[in-house]
Amino acid sequence: MNILTSGPGPAPACLFLCLSHLRWDLVFQRPQHLLTRAARDFDVVYVEEPVTEAGVTPQLRSRRDISGVTVLTPVLPEMLGADRAVGQAARDAVLRRLLDAFLARRGHDRLFLWYYTPMALAFTDHLKPAVTVFDCMDELSAFKDPPPGLLEAETRLLARADIVFTGGQSLYAAKRDRHPRVRCYPSSVDATHFGRARAALADPADQSGIGRPRIGFFGVIDERMDLPLVAAMAAALPRVQFVFLGPVVKISDADLPRAWNIHWLGPKSYADLPAYLANWDAGWMPFALNEATRFISPTKTPEFLAAGLALTSTAVPDVVGTYGAGDLVGIAGPADMAGALQASLSRPPPAWRRAVDAHLAQGSWDRTWAAMRREMMALARRSAPLPLLAPIPRAAGLEVRDA
Repeated sequence: MNILTSGPGPAPACLFLCLSHLRWDLVFQRPQHLLTRAARDFDVVYVEEPVTEAGVTPQLRSRRDISGVTVLTPVLPEMLGADRAVGQAARDAVLRRLLDAFLARRGHDRLFLWYYTPMALAFTDHLKPAVTVFDCMDELSAFKDPPPGLLEAETRLLARADIVFTGGQSLYAAKRDRHPRVRCYPSSVDATHFGRARAALADPADQSGIGRPRIGFFGVIDERMDLPLVAAMAAALPRVQFVFLGPVVKISDADLPRAWNIHWLGPKSYADLPAYLANWDAGWMPFALNEATRFISPTKTPEFLAAGLALTSTAVPDVVGTYGAGDLVGIAGPADMAGALQASLSRPPPAWRRAVDAHLAQGSWDRTWAAMRREMMALARRSAPLPLLAPIPRAAGLEVRDA
């Protein structure tokens, strides 16, 4: 079998190793959309950031997701925790040994590296991949509490990557002069999945007791959300119920505004999202306008639209540039947000739905992955066949365990 063909079909001799800063189960977003599709063609292994536990031997905890992706979670003893003085170099040395032992046993002969975090380069820079991809979905250095050395690590990764994909136009503009092969692949959508919300679906139990009208948000709730704006809109529109779905990350629950018409319902599965959205009257993306949101291209934007919900957002550059000009998404600031949200509760006209559907038809995740795969395989054809790794003896004290 020719493992470098660009057409469909399995490539069992290829190991697709993804290094990420995100938990696989946090929310279903860009990495999950792309890698579940990659798993149709490759043996996909997703390496999360380490966790620490008391009294454990360094190990990789392995589990196979229903999509076929193998998820590896490095488990380190507390003495190697990120808050300990042992140092990042010692942690990286252990991670390198764990990963090398895993790869030596995996039994593949061709390696593709796919990075979401430049920090993983410290324990993977000795590998010999056919192709190295940096899928830059966020400007991580602008997020709260970035790891020390992140910018330096990104410079090293850009020097090693064969191709760089960006998650939006703003990131593309920021990276295009730093690498000779940068491609923009903005947030795509599974329109069929979210299109289910256009039909009548049973209201989930934890939402059914909330009154109407409802304006909702789903996704990670962190420093990128304008919490004062949320509080202000709840006060300005007391008859509107504001529903928020998603995990709270990097901020405290105590930071969340509380009011009788604000409802924090916590994380929900990707499969359950259409039922929630089907019982909302409009969508809202109350992002703060700061360094953390300057480069984001929210995956949820086309998902709201596929669900048939009128959507209002703050002026995030990529949202304005991609959806604002055609009035697919309403853009408002603090002064006119209450009026925009109130207006969004009116049923969208048929012409808006037709324009939304025409736009969404151009950006499915299937099309995006197919284009990325073609580019990756074209680069692979140019490289000579390389062994994955020479066999490595099992290192004492290092384990790989099924979860």
